[in-house]
Amino acid sequence: MEENTKKEVEIETVSIDNNASPEQKTVDSEHSIKIIEELNTKIAETNDKYLRMAAELENTRRRATLDIESVSRNRAMSVAEKFLPVMDAVVAALKHNPDDEGVKSLQKSIENAFSQIGIVKINTIGEILNPQFHNAIQIVDKPTPETATNTIVEEMQTGYMFGDTVLRTAMVIVSK
Repeated sequence: MEENTKKEVEIETVSIDNNASPEQKTVDSEHSIKIIEELNTKIAETNDKYLRMAAELENTRRRATLDIESVSRNRAMSVAEKFLPVMDAVVAALKHNPDDEGVKSLQKSIENAFSQIGIVKINTIGEILNPQFHNAIQIVDKPTPETATNTIVEEMQTGYMFGDTVLRTAMVIVSK
């Protein structure tokens, strides 16, 4: 017959630093806390530096992208400005000979190219003069009593915009 016998064993815990005095144990504990605080401070500083450098890198990327877009936009505007006199010549040719199919075709082609690039005409006739978009070169009496003051009655040269930038203001005649 087997009997379940339980024996209790008492184990005494032994510290390696058994010889240290209570004052020494307190000093070691305070020293450990101080080291932990210093390491936590260094971790916080390193994390802060990392976050700042990551933000600076992102800002640099954003600025570079904006600079590239700006250069592209300025180059496109420069090319567009060089084509405006060509369009003016086509319009003048149509005024001289309105039935010329070749010139009409050329005008449509240039207008299509302008619209694909993002160049649009500035609205003029019937609009109120806006110095941001219109350049009044002459003031005339109202053609009809219903015509408001500073209303554009005739366009002398078409104005164009590229996106939200005025490439050239429209030269217009306005009513007094």
